[in-house]
Amino acid sequence: MPRAIWTGSISFGLVNLPVRMYSAISEHKLHFHLVHERDQSPIGYQKVCKLEDKPVPDDEVVKAFEFEPGEYVFMEEEDFEAARAEGFQTIEITHFVPYEQVDPIYFARTYYVGPEKGGEKAYSLLLRALEDSSLAGISKFVMRDRQYLGALRVRDGVITLEQMYFADEIRPLDEIKPPKTTVSKEELAMAEQLIENFAADFEPEKYKDTYRDALCRIIRAKRAGKEVHRAAETEEEAPPDLLEALRASVEAAGGARGRAGGGGRTVRGGTRRDLSGLSKAELDERARKAKVPGRSKMSKDELIEALSEAA
Repeated sequence: MPRAIWTGSISFGLVNLPVRMYSAISEHKLHFHLVHERDQSPIGYQKVCKLEDKPVPDDEVVKAFEFEPGEYVFMEEEDFEAARAEGFQTIEITHFVPYEQVDPIYFARTYYVGPEKGGEKAYSLLLRALEDSSLAGISKFVMRDRQYLGALRVRDGVITLEQMYFADEIRPLDEIKPPKTTVSKEELAMAEQLIENFAADFEPEKYKDTYRDALCRIIRAKRAGKEVHRAAETEEEAPPDLLEALRASVEAAGGARGRAGGGGRTVRGGTRRDLSGLSKAELDERARKAKVPGRSKMSKDELIEALSEAA
């Protein structure tokens, strides 16, 4: 059973049901430490005054807000207590909205919300109502002395809380939008055909963190006393003409899709076995000759996959 990170209740109208919140994500990050190479001792840090260039004791360290450059307002714990929002143990639903109306850009982090002991029936009632209505409960809640916006929805029989950004936290697009340009009908038709060739159902299991896997292999190799060498980099060619690149991509994707059915898997599998024995530098060279886009940033496994499809 995972450890709850927050305990409180969900409220809407006069309904109040006790719940426990759990992290929905377990990131597979590799954590590294700074150590003294000579004796493998961890490196510690001191709080140093930049003006006096000497350590500062904890009782002289205070929180401050820089109101203007160089002008600080000192804050005490009572100040933060005074600002604490009401209902700091309540997820208060203010509106029920169609879930598809919420732009994913607002989603920051996902949590699972489970029932407290004795609140199973009320929890199940809200879960069923949300599921049948296809609505999400837009709410506010306080966690770790900060107020958040949230959206309660149902995922696989469990109420899920999407921590959201407030509207004024989303940066405007005015300075990022590209200027209007002319796109030919032929370019647009080829781009749409290329997208169609790569269209598929979303299967999250397909996608792997190849960078983390490569780091793990290197860590195990170094632990075993083996030397690790960086693969030689190959120069990326200048991008080809857009129309030419689209045409070549459509042909490559279409050919790979054609081979995937009716015996194509055997051909691709054989090609993959042949390629797996090559070094990354050799794969880079083959990818350059095959004009595989983005090859300079691909891992060895990704190069094999791209060359197998282009074969």
